[in-house]
Amino acid sequence: MAIGSLRLPFLFSCFFSLFIVVSSARPGLPSSSRPGDNPFYDCSDIGNYTTNSTYQTNLRTLLSILPSQPNQENFRFCNLSFGQVPDKVNVIAFCRGDIAADTCRSCVRSSAHNISEICPQKKEAFAYLDDCQLRYSNRTIFGVVENEPNVCYTNPEFVSSSDGIQFKSEVERLLKRLRIRAASVDSKFATGKAIVNSQTIYALTQCSPGLSMQQCDDCLVTAIGEIQNCCLGNVGGSVVRPSCNFRFDPYMFYTPTADTLPPESSPQPVSPPPREGKDDKKSANFTIIIVISVVITTTLIISCSIFLRARKQRGKPNIVDEIRLAESLQFDLGIIRIATDDFSDVNKLGQGGFGVVYKGRLFSGQDIAVKRLSRDSGQGNSEFENEILLVAKLQHRNLVRLLGFCLEGNERLLIYEFVPNGSLDHFIFDPIKRTQFNWETRYEIIRGIARGILYLHEDSQLRIIHRDLKASNILLDEEMNPKISDFGMARLFAMDQTQGETSTIVGTYGYMAPEYAMHGHFSIKSDVFSFGVLVLEITSGRKNVCFRNGKQVENLMSFAWRNWEEGTIANLIDPYLKDGSASKIQRLIHIGLLCIQKDITQRPTMASVIIMLNSSSCHLQMPSPPAYLAPTTTDSNMAMKINWMVNTSSGQCGSLQTSINDISISELYPR
Repeated sequence: MAIGSLRLPFLFSCFFSLFIVVSSARPGLPSSSRPGDNPFYDCSDIGNYTTNSTYQTNLRTLLSILPSQPNQENFRFCNLSFGQVPDKVNVIAFCRGDIAADTCRSCVRSSAHNISEICPQKKEAFAYLDDCQLRYSNRTIFGVVENEPNVCYTNPEFVSSSDGIQFKSEVERLLKRLRIRAASVDSKFATGKAIVNSQTIYALTQCSPGLSMQQCDDCLVTAIGEIQNCCLGNVGGSVVRPSCNFRFDPYMFYTPTADTLPPESSPQPVSPPPREGKDDKKSANFTIIIVISVVITTTLIISCSIFLRARKQRGKPNIVDEIRLAESLQFDLGIIRIATDDFSDVNKLGQGGFGVVYKGRLFSGQDIAVKRLSRDSGQGNSEFENEILLVAKLQHRNLVRLLGFCLEGNERLLIYEFVPNGSLDHFIFDPIKRTQFNWETRYEIIRGIARGILYLHEDSQLRIIHRDLKASNILLDEEMNPKISDFGMARLFAMDQTQGETSTIVGTYGYMAPEYAMHGHFSIKSDVFSFGVLVLEITSGRKNVCFRNGKQVENLMSFAWRNWEEGTIANLIDPYLKDGSASKIQRLIHIGLLCIQKDITQRPTMASVIIMLNSSSCHLQMPSPPAYLAPTTTDSNMAMKINWMVNTSSGQCGSLQTSINDISISELYPR
C-alpha cells in the first residue's frame, strides 16, 4: 500500500493508521475515530505523465468539471471518461449513501483539488475521505473490483475481555446482514445497528455503484475478513478499498436512510403448549377478536382509498391548493398593480401564448417582470402551476429566477427578476444589434445556455426537460449572461427515467427533435437537439426557417450540413464575427451538428457538450446527417413535407404557424 509516494505492506499500514488515530485521539471521544479525520491518498506507481502533456490536460479537464457532473442519484456517484487511448482518463467518484448532495459535491471538489497536488504527474491515484472517495486511472476502472490499496482505521477504545467473543459475533452478524443488503440494492449502500450487552453498535457497508451484486458481495466478504488484522477487540473500525468499504462504531455516525435496516429481532422464548378447557375458550375468543379487527381495518383502508381516489378525480386537493401553501412566495395583487401602474401599456414588455409580460418596480426599488395570464387563455392555468412548482425549486445563474406569484380572484401572475436586455433573438437576428454582438459574447452565451440545461438535466434537485428551448426564451441580463426562461412546457422526470411520451406536442417547430415532433417521445436528448439549433443560429446569425437558395429549398440545418460536407463551412459563419477565430467558430458549428443528429443515441449529453466547450483538445466525433434535411428540389409536395418542421414565420416556404404553444396542455408529472 502507498502513502504519498511510498508503498508499504498492509499490516504496517494498518498499524500506521492506528498510530495516527490514537495519537490524535482522546479515549472516549468518538469523533476522533472518524476516518474523515485522517484523509487517505494513494499515489500509484503504475506510471507518470509529463507536464503539459495531453494526459495532464485531460485529467485537469475532468477534475475541474467533476463537481458539476451529478448522476441520477442526486450527486452521489459519477463515472466520467475523457480523451483517447493512450491519454484517456477514467474517473470514478462516489459519496456515502447518507450524504446530502451539497456536502457530497463539496467533498468531491476538495478531493479533486487535493489529489492533483498530492499525487503530481501520477497516472493513477486514489483518495478517501469520510464523506466520499475518488479514483482516476488511464485504465478501465468502472465495473471492475479493485482491492488495493487497502487502508484501515481503528477506534482506540477496546471491548472488555468478558464481552469480546459475543461482541465479535454480533458485529460479524450485523456486517453480514448489511453486506447482503448493500449488494442487492441499486445504491450499493446499507446501514444498520445491533445491540450487544445493552450497547448499540452502528455499522455501514458500501460498494462502488456500477458493480454487480456478486462483485459487491465478493468485495465486502474479503474486506470484512480483514477485521482480524485491523480492529479485532476494538469497539469500532473501518476497512476501505477502492471498490468497497465498511465501518462500525458504538455511536451514530451516519444519517438513517431508506437503506437503514432495523435491529435484528432477538429470539423469542418458546411458549408452553396451551392448556385445555378455559384456555381453549380464551384462545378462540382472542382469534375472533383478531379476525374482526382485521376485517374492520381492511374495510377502512379500502374505503379511504376509494374516497381519496374520488377526491383526486374531482381535482381536490389540486395543485392550486398546494400553491396556496407557499405563502412565502405569494405577492399581494395590490402591490403588483402599483408596481406595474395597474398593468399600463407603457410597461408592456411583450406577449406570448401565456399572456402579457409587464415591467414593474417594487417599493424596495427592485425591478420585476410580471407575467399575467390571459383570462381567455386555454392553456395558461396548467402552465401557471407548472412554472411555480418547478421554477421555484430551481436556483442557477443561467435560469431566470422566479420571485413569486399572485393568485387572487381571476388573476394569475408570475413575478420574475427583471432581465434588462430582453431575449436573445432581439440581438442575433437584428441587423443593427448583430454588428455589436461579437464572438466572445456569443461564445459565453452558448456556454451559459449549456450550463443552464445541464443543471436542469442533472444537477438540480429535480430532473427537468424544458421542451421549448429557443432564442426567444433565452433572456440576457445587463452583463449579457443568458438566462433560460418559460418553463410552462417543461416536464418533470423521475431521477431514473430516461424517456417520456405524450400525445400533446408542445413547443416550437424548428427546434423540436424529430422523435418528439413525429412520435411525442421526449428526453434530455430532445433539449440537446434544441441546443444544437441555437448554436447554429448564434454562430450564423440566421433563423432556422425555410428559405430558397437558388433552386434549392433549404433550412438552416440542411444549409449547415451541405456546407460541412462540401468543406465550405465559412459560408455559414455570420460575417460580423470578424473578431473570432475561424477554427473555434467552426468547432462550435461542429458541436451544433453533433447535437442535431437524427439518431438520438449519437447526440451527446449536455455533460459531454460542456467538456467539448471547455476543452479545445477534446476530440469531436464526425457528425451524421441532421434530423431534417430539406429536399434539393423546388417540387411543391416535397417542400411541404419540410415546412411543418421548421419555423415558417417568413411565409417563404409555407403557411404553418411558427409556434404551437397555443394548444399546449403541460403536465407536471410524467405519464
